[in-house]
Amino acid sequence: MSETVPVPNGLPTERDAGPFDPPCAITRLRTARPVSPLRFPDGHEGWLVTGYEEARRLLADTRFSSRQDLGVMHVPYDVPGMPVPTEPSPQIPGVFIAMDPPDHTRLRRRLTGAFTVKRMKELEDHIVDIAERQLDALARLTPPVDLVEEFALPVPSLVICELLGVPYEDRATFQSNTAKFLVRDQAFDEKMAAYGAMTGYLAELVTRKRAEPGEDILSDLARQEDLTVEELTGCAFLLLLAGHETTVNQLALGTFALLEHPEQMVALRADPELIPDAVEELMRYLSVADIFYRYATEDIELGGETIGKGSTVVVSLLAANRDPRRFENPDTLDVRRKARGHLAFGHGVHQCLGQQLGRIEMRAGFGGLLRRFPTLRLAVPADEVRLRTDMNIYGVHELPVTWTETAP
Repeated sequence: MSETVPVPNGLPTERDAGPFDPPCAITRLRTARPVSPLRFPDGHEGWLVTGYEEARRLLADTRFSSRQDLGVMHVPYDVPGMPVPTEPSPQIPGVFIAMDPPDHTRLRRRLTGAFTVKRMKELEDHIVDIAERQLDALARLTPPVDLVEEFALPVPSLVICELLGVPYEDRATFQSNTAKFLVRDQAFDEKMAAYGAMTGYLAELVTRKRAEPGEDILSDLARQEDLTVEELTGCAFLLLLAGHETTVNQLALGTFALLEHPEQMVALRADPELIPDAVEELMRYLSVADIFYRYATEDIELGGETIGKGSTVVVSLLAANRDPRRFENPDTLDVRRKARGHLAFGHGVHQCLGQQLGRIEMRAGFGGLLRRFPTLRLAVPADEVRLRTDMNIYGVHELPVTWTETAP
């Protein structure tokens, strides 16, 4: 193995080339060696995958395990915000994203029917209504306002609460604990307190649904008596976390990106039919959920390198989605680009279960926002927008915006 890349804080994650771009260090690594050796802070040597084809192959190869109990995974981002282990971590019941088949298959297939393309299309009008109602509320406010608080956060939260059967009036509790849980650098006790508060709340909720099921996804799961309360709680935790945090940040950061690329906003307003392509392009361009981890269960050849059994392998979806071998002019935001095939939703058996839901929410969100607020602009200089560099899912903490007119 040649000289390894030292990783002083786990990985180079600062987007030092700009708020929307990959870390310069990772971009250089992708150019020089798409599968690169790296060294973790504890001296452990692993691998960093930054090339598109290499990342896609890795994610599709089940010999790269997602299980944290097989070895030291270091920063198991597959469960965003989970603490960094210094030894193999036991599996969390129900959190199937950190499992391999057949355990992963057993749990995920219980939810497949709830998130089919057909079911999501049936829900699309309702999701559009939710977005439009929130846009109505936004239009009644006196600018400047924080777009995160008034739009990007409420829309996905309302949608996921309805789908899962989580009382929306409890949103302050789970939103606060989710935010605390996703802080990157914090005391172990603080992170576990937030995690414990979330799972404690959800355990009570799924227990109630098992006793009195309703018409929602968690009730459907609770009716399946072979699932334990612990598994139900883990599933609920994963769905709630993934079901609003990623879309919230994609909506907010995507709006910021469009405001910083006004020619792209002009193109979308002139031709709203571009919105579906724009959603795919913003997913590719921003990749708010970036770093994922795998564990090699045997010696595996990848990108001309031999990854030894037991190695921790890190994949950067942001770097892969900016690979010039796959996307022409990858660092350019182009809403006319056909960006299908990007890896922002992952790939393989762990590809995002709710990707169609996320697409519908973003189409409704971006489309409605651009239509209803034709003069939307930042209310502060761009360099004053607070980026979520301290969080395990990237985005903005607030997005102050203003406008001079609204459309019906």
